[in-house]
Amino acid sequence: MEEKKLICINCPLGCMLTAVVEGETILSVSGNTCKRGDSYARKELTSPTRLVTSTVRVSGGDKRMVSVKTREDIPKKKVLECVRALKEVEVRAPISIGDVLVENIAGTGVDIVATKNVGERKLFDGDENGEKTERVSF
Repeated sequence: MEEKKLICINCPLGCMLTAVVEGETILSVSGNTCKRGDSYARKELTSPTRLVTSTVRVSGGDKRMVSVKTREDIPKKKVLECVRALKEVEVRAPISIGDVLVENIAGTGVDIVATKNVGERKLFDGDENGEKTERVSF
């Protein structure tokens, strides 16, 4: 039998967890103050996953980047591949919160969604009096 120490990340308490493991079997989890700590330790030791948050480039937008995240958690071993794939992504404005920007990132079956709104960039032209007039690009 072996003891594994973890810090629970499911809530702000950050409980110090101790899992007793024999081979691939988790015999017990202690140190948690709620049920979520037990399930977190079991999942973390058998099949760890993470949510990924990042940014991607935007063309034609009033911002150059948009924040994004995975719709749900992905296998921890796929996080680096996911981030590398996002580095190559550029999306066109307008973008709304929740828009799917990348489907099935890194073969995980999980989509990347926008977490901010990005409007279209507005261009300005001068009119005959030299005043700036707004022109929206498409």
